[in-house]
Amino acid sequence: MSSSDIITSDEMNSAAQQSTADRLLFILKTRGPQTISELARLAGTGAENIRQQLQKSVTEGLIEPYATEKKPKAGRPVQFWHLTEKGNSRFPDSHAELTVSLLRHMSSLGEDLTERVISLREQEILKNYRTAMQDMTALEQRIDCLAELRSQEGYMSEWTKQPNGSWLLIENHCPICAAATACRGFCRSELNIFQAILGDNCKIERCEHILLGARRCAYRITQTG
Repeated sequence: MSSSDIITSDEMNSAAQQSTADRLLFILKTRGPQTISELARLAGTGAENIRQQLQKSVTEGLIEPYATEKKPKAGRPVQFWHLTEKGNSRFPDSHAELTVSLLRHMSSLGEDLTERVISLREQEILKNYRTAMQDMTALEQRIDCLAELRSQEGYMSEWTKQPNGSWLLIENHCPICAAATACRGFCRSELNIFQAILGDNCKIERCEHILLGARRCAYRITQTG
């Protein structure tokens, strides 16, 4: 796939505004499976326009439909649309092939080398995050800053406050998915980073995980002190 086929993090919002096709991909990536009526509402266009674009995207292998078992009053299954693997690949995975190749070579030289690289990356990220949050003390403020920093890195992050008072940090995309698939140490390291940067007065749990088949990664953050 050429670089022109990739929707970069800097281009996502502008591309979504310029093209119905890219807008649909962006909505399905960040909001998950949707019906035609909901896609029309979120995209700010008519249902017929959405149908035409969906058919084109299906032909291109980017989007596909599926029907739920839950039926409305009319008795027909509800049809949703979601991204295919090819559709997901339109969003960048940072230097995937090179990264996986390097990880394999490092693993052949010993697990200690791979862990050392992950540790050095973790320290570098923490240094940058701490600089960005040096004047922030409130947990919610730090969560908001963390989501912004992660979005800048391509994770398409956002957060919501839950009814029970906890927070949900959501990452709709993983720009290092190939590396994380090849070495789960990256996922463990990210949890370490979140805990270190948000502090000991909160508990962080990963409740959704892309590598386990979820559409996104999500982290439940609960204040403990």
